Amino acid sequence: MAQQTTEKKYMQNRELSWLRFNERVLEEASDPSVPLMERLKFVSIFTSNLDEFFMVRVGSLFDLSLLKGDEKDSKSNLTPQEQLHSIYSAVHPLYKKREGIYREIEKNLRKYDIYSLDMAELESSEQKYIKNYYKTSIRPILSPQIVDAHHPFPYIPSKEIFIAAILKSNARTLLGILPLPVNLPEVIFLPGNDVRFIATEKVLFEFVEDVYSMYQIVEKNCLSITRNADISSDDEAFELEDDFRSLMKKLLHKRKRLSVVRLEANHPLSAKFSNFLCDRFQLVKRQIFVSKTPMKMPYVFSIFDKLSFAQKKQLTYPEFSPQPSCSLDLDDSLIKQIKRSDVLLSYPFESMEAFLQLIKEAAYDSNVISIKITIYRLARKAKLIEYLCAAAEGGKDVTVLIELRARFDEQNNIDWSERLEEAGCRLIYGFDVYKVHSKICLITLKEKTGVSFITQLGTGNYNEKTAELYTDLSLITSDFQIGEDAMEFFKNMAIGNLNGKYQELLVAPHYFKSNLMDLIDSEIIKGKDGKITFKMNSLTDVDLIQKLSEASKAGVTVKLIIRGICCLLPQVETLTENIRVISIVGRFLEHSRIYSFGEGDDQKIYLSSGDLMTRNTQRRVEIACPVHDQNLKTRINQMFEAMWYDNVKSRVLGPDGIYYKKADNRAAINCQEFFIEEAIQNTESCKGKKASNPVLKWINRLKNKKAV
Repeated sequence: MAQQTTEKKYMQNRELSWLRFNERVLEEASDPSVPLMERLKFVSIFTSNLDEFFMVRVGSLFDLSLLKGDEKDSKSNLTPQEQLHSIYSAVHPLYKKREGIYREIEKNLRKYDIYSLDMAELESSEQKYIKNYYKTSIRPILSPQIVDAHHPFPYIPSKEIFIAAILKSNARTLLGILPLPVNLPEVIFLPGNDVRFIATEKVLFEFVEDVYSMYQIVEKNCLSITRNADISSDDEAFELEDDFRSLMKKLLHKRKRLSVVRLEANHPLSAKFSNFLCDRFQLVKRQIFVSKTPMKMPYVFSIFDKLSFAQKKQLTYPEFSPQPSCSLDLDDSLIKQIKRSDVLLSYPFESMEAFLQLIKEAAYDSNVISIKITIYRLARKAKLIEYLCAAAEGGKDVTVLIELRARFDEQNNIDWSERLEEAGCRLIYGFDVYKVHSKICLITLKEKTGVSFITQLGTGNYNEKTAELYTDLSLITSDFQIGEDAMEFFKNMAIGNLNGKYQELLVAPHYFKSNLMDLIDSEIIKGKDGKITFKMNSLTDVDLIQKLSEASKAGVTVKLIIRGICCLLPQVETLTENIRVISIVGRFLEHSRIYSFGEGDDQKIYLSSGDLMTRNTQRRVEIACPVHDQNLKTRINQMFEAMWYDNVKSRVLGPDGIYYKKADNRAAINCQEFFIEEAIQNTESCKGKKASNPVLKWINRLKNKKAV
């Protein structure tokens, strides 16, 4: 395997870093302090994460290995084939780890009358129920097939479960393929007061002999394949007369038939069966993964609906709903309040409702001229769309830049774009090569002296569902210069100009990365007095990694809070020894991007839609917006302090690329739990009086504790 060059020894491979992050997710599933059903949910999240990793990242490496086999990774100096080999070697142990954790969780759930059953465990009455269910609900819709000279091997979609069986009839041996119908539930809940269920594929597996009754079953297995899903719009030739929405529909159809990158089996395969499947799907044996853990786990979320009140109390996180922001009074004009002072909403601790009410107010305000917004991901049901449509139908100028290529949300965005267009909104679909990932909304109002602006910029999507699950920040400001920049941004997007110049906003692909580099340089000049604090999801951009190393060498204190991929290795002697990296994985998905330079009166803070990944800094339209209000800066700094002191859900990244639990003698602090408590306390205390600030008191208390 190729060795890393000396000058890059403080960097690590992106894909292996991601796998270590996903292992952190699995650690949450093994944490006895996490409620049992939440632990099961983490197993499900780990599984879906891994599915997407194979579909996208492994898929793209597979393509690279065919097209550019000798091209080496800029961080680890590995070829695509070497990266694939390392990935498969790293994933196999994760399967075993997941299986052990899943088995332990299922065993413990039985103590609370929640049973995931095998066929052999069913009681006699349940066996009758399942046999009847098979006869009435499964057997009539099955589409079994044999594979021989007259029956070609069928197309099998990605991540759909099927039973493969070696069949024998006299001297004749052939293959049977039995897909699990997609309209069946993933699990069958059994009658009774306890929560007892069985996976539908286990039932189908049991009755294979019934389906192929004229054959002897030599071997059977429950399988699922994962196909490469890494398609992009530039896979097709663009013509000026092409309708972009139609093109995206074609690309979605194309995704269904891409090459296989993984085969999963519920049981070990014989050498003969394994060789046949490898030949059929053009795989090598290291791409076959065996695990008794369910291959699809969205069903986990349906179990929550079956729990009694007592079970929920014992097995899930305490109930929490996002709190109303104390910064705004929803019974008064939000536009007037925001004109008086900037507002910062912190999801999911504070509700997205304030922003939605702002759009609703703007839709009916006679002074509002226009509403412009970028959309990347939306919930299946979205009040935001209702309010935008109402504004357009009421005669306002509504422009929506909707990104149809938001991976795995393409169809949802296509559907919403059609609804917006019907209401009279002006739609923009972005660019051929550059995805528009920015989160910005501009409300323009007419005034006696001209126009004024209300601008919202966020670190996360306008998705009302994920706003209750992801930690994100949303800045709403009446700053005139930021509003003018936002107006210029939308004008540039409408005319296809990616090279626009802005006074306040840092906009990728041309002026995001370069400005961040300049801001880091300004801290390098300060030497040991320099300070950089970043929070993001991932760090992969080589230029920025090298610039951060340069800052470390100059003595700058660099603190990085990075949830996922981190290609920079901290605390490497002479290269990154002044850089510390922590990762927080907890109840909510850490999603906000915050970039802070300096401290005190000279501190500059930017909120951004973009991570420091090459795709974000160079191949997407992203925005970073400055925070000018000193009170909001103070609040963000206090958030940083709380996250940095977390010694429950945070892990420290070592120079070896491994995450380590913090070792200290302070009281256990989970920053997400603290933010929940803070939001509840503020809601209770802010009615008619100024909200208390328990965060600052808490931080001061911690500073008096000695860390080990």
